[in-house]
Amino acid sequence: MNLIDTHCHLYLEEFETELNDLIQRAKHYGVDKIFLPAIDSETHERLIALSQKTFSTQNSSLSILPMMGIHPCSVKENFEEELKIVEQYLNSGTKFYAVGEIGLDYHWDLSFKEQQIIAFEKQIEIAIERGLPIVIHSRKSTQDCIDVVKKFNGRVKGIFHCFGGTVEEAKQIIDLGFYLGIGGVVTYKNSCLKEVLQQLSLENLVLETDAPYLTPVPHRGKRNEPSYLKLICESVANAFGKNTEEVSEITSRNALRVFQMN
Repeated sequence: MNLIDTHCHLYLEEFETELNDLIQRAKHYGVDKIFLPAIDSETHERLIALSQKTFSTQNSSLSILPMMGIHPCSVKENFEEELKIVEQYLNSGTKFYAVGEIGLDYHWDLSFKEQQIIAFEKQIEIAIERGLPIVIHSRKSTQDCIDVVKKFNGRVKGIFHCFGGTVEEAKQIIDLGFYLGIGGVVTYKNSCLKEVLQQLSLENLVLETDAPYLTPVPHRGKRNEPSYLKLICESVANAFGKNTEEVSEITSRNALRVFQMN
């Protein structure tokens, strides 16, 4: 089984003391690639440094692949300066696989809602200029994120990360040519995500952990990690009545397609 974790903050301090062990566990449970979404300038250097490290596993290597962008929760008074830093990194010669994670977050603080929208649209323009996909954060803002993407008339593709919306929202996202990022929420008993997925197709999904956040059952409440992607794969397989090998194959193929690696 070759799994791809399309969204994992492996460069954060929560992982520093056992990074090698985490990589070994991830590879043991079938994880082949891990994509790192950016947050802001406080962590960009750690993200890039991690993506440039080589981790040897028992049988083969595991690829750690960077994105670049500013997270909506990091959009504050200085967001224009943060956007300039994003562009500097994208022009630096380092290969980035997406502009992300970007988008809107209406959960924590609406003080910079207008600036979030401006930053989101600007980063979509940056992605289009560079021919890159985008990875969207849409917490309590899914329809607004959909409406922003619609403005660009199909000129950008990517992933709605951590999807937990309705069937109608899912269909709008799919019609825009985007994939749904499915993570630990699919394992939660109080989530309706499995029922939503049953009305969709595996061809529209990619898998993610969002580690260290959104840990799947039975580890919920503890720090998440890439090796738990297997649990998410199993839960998705259960929702579709498929085996994990088929889910792994289809979702990994989707991930390679959206990140332009096939």
